Formats: sequence, C-alpha cells, structure tokens
Amino acid sequence: MRDTPYLVVDETLLETNLAAMAAHARALGVALRPHAKTHKTPEIAHRQLAHGAVGLTVATVGEAEVFADAGVDDLFIAYPVWAVGPRASRLRSLADRVRLRVGADSIEGVRMLTDAVHAGRGGAPPLAIAVEVDSGHHRSGIAPERAVEVAAAALEAGLLVDGVFTFPGHSYGSGAAAPAAGDEAAALATARDALVAAGIQCPVVSGGSTPSARAADGGVLTELRPGVYLFGDAQQWELDTIEPSTIALSARATVVSRRHGVAVVDAGSKILGADRAAYASGYGRLLDFPDARITALSEHHATITFPPDTVVPALGTVLRVVPNHVCNAVNLVDELVVERDGVDVGTWVVAARGRTT
Repeated sequence: MRDTPYLVVDETLLETNLAAMAAHARALGVALRPHAKTHKTPEIAHRQLAHGAVGLTVATVGEAEVFADAGVDDLFIAYPVWAVGPRASRLRSLADRVRLRVGADSIEGVRMLTDAVHAGRGGAPPLAIAVEVDSGHHRSGIAPERAVEVAAAALEAGLLVDGVFTFPGHSYGSGAAAPAAGDEAAALATARDALVAAGIQCPVVSGGSTPSARAADGGVLTELRPGVYLFGDAQQWELDTIEPSTIALSARATVVSRRHGVAVVDAGSKILGADRAAYASGYGRLLDFPDARITALSEHHATITFPPDTVVPALGTVLRVVPNHVCNAVNLVDELVVERDGVDVGTWVVAARGRTT
C-alpha cells in the first residue's frame, strides 16, 4: 500500500495503446516518432522503439540529453532552439553522439545553430534541421511558402535539411481534429513543394498530434509525432479522441472530506496540474464515476461534485482521477507506479522531469 496521491500506469493498457498507434502509422505508411515530453521516462521510450518507432521527438535539449544517456540514438528536438551560452555547447555535445535533428523557423535561428555546432567539431557529421511551418496553430513556425528561405540558409551554412514539420495544435477543440489535419496537410505540402521547386530535397514531412493523428494525410506526411496517445487524459476523453476504458494513467487519491454531493480528495494541482482548456468540463475526470466532475482545484485539494443520485464515496476511499493534461501531471512526479492486472509491480523514474532547458 502506498501513500496517496501518486500516478499509476496500467501496463496492459499502455502496451495496447502503443501497439495501436504503431499499427496506425504502419497502415498510413508513415514513420512514427512519438513525442517523449508526455512520459519523460526511458522505460517507456524503449517500449515505443520496440513497437517500431524510428526515434523520439523531444521539446528541449535537456530532454534529448536524458534519452541519449538512455541509449536512444535518433532524436528530434521539435522546437526552434535558440542555441546560445551553455545550451550551445550542450547541443554540440549531443550532436556528436546521436543522430540529431533540430527545428528552425528563421534564418537567424539557423545561423545561431550553425555557430553552436560548428565550433570545435572538426569532421563530425553536420547537424540536421527541419523547417517549422505554421499550419494554423499560430505559435512558432514560418509561413509554408517561405520555408525555402530557412532551408536554403541552412544548406548554405553547411547544415543538413531533413525537411519540414508542423504542429497542428488547433486540433485541440470540439470537432477540430479533422479540419486541423487538413490544414496540416495543406501547409506541409506547400512547404515541401517550395523546397523541391528550389532544388532542395525534402525527405521528411512531419506532423501530427494525438487528436489529429487518426485524420492525418499519409499522402503528404512521412512522419507522425503524437505524444499523449500512450496514456490518454481527460482532455482526450472530452474531445472523444479516446475511450475512457483505454486511459492508461491516473492518479490515486484518497477521499479526505465529504458532504452532500461532494467529496474532497488529496490530489490537487501539485499532482494533477492546473490546466483547464476552454472546452473542459472540469479540472479532471474520475474513471469510476464518469458523470462526476472536479469543480475546484487547490494545491492539495480536488473538490469533486457528484450527480444528485450518486452516493458520495466514503472517507478513506481511494479513487482513480484522470488529469486534464497528462504531460503536466507526469512532470510533477519523480516516479510512476506501474500496475499489471491491478497489482503494483514497481516504479519507473521520470528521468526527464524538469529538463526544461
């Protein structure tokens, strides 16, 4: 028995989810390069690779270092890394020991990457970049038709150009997955065609999010980068991306206070995370009480409101709480408890926790 709250991974459901996305990528005819910022855990990374992933996607140099140390030798930092100061030397060291691809969406960023990786590397293999394009999420990324500007600057500087990528983050919304996948395909095709017309090879056309993965266009994409699919979370549940029966990660939380129609558990924002998207109906969901909602969240309290005809769980009852955003929840703990057929079989260290630089 463990003290609550803590995060639990259902190993059987995890394996099912890994296999399902791998099979989807194969059927689509694209490579699978899952985003490891969701789990930050080497044991899970190796399971993804065993299911056929060609490598991993990460968000930071720090995450890349953790997975390189764990033996992963093909990594994509899908972020416009600004390589100055200590980060420049860390990036250079990383490029010396793994096959590394880095995102870029500006000529200035390419020049910074060039300065970072060329210093003192002699005849080491050149760094590869992928040009990030905006497909409608309006975060980072250059306009698709301008991708050739960044790619040409990279080639001129002696870098490799793997191709283009995007993140269709606007797939996170009610009914938004299919339209976002369409925007993704259109933007990536435009960027790819611009590179090819300029005589620049574009072998990698990379996209994907968990909500849009099922609608991804295999006629355009060559690579898929979902992250949340292996665990699921309350956001995916509410978007109908996944069924609650497939959710592989939840928090165990104990009822510490109760009143008519309400229970308070010991899992607050410091283990569930505080995210609540505009479409979310609460701060998380309960697997065993799907009609209940977390209606208030403090650092160490979650207030759960139950439907009028529901018997509120007794004091001391341990509940399974699904965080809204699993990536944030995982980054709040040092380890994940692993269960197999309902039996606690050990823990996995969240080795890349906090590696935000």
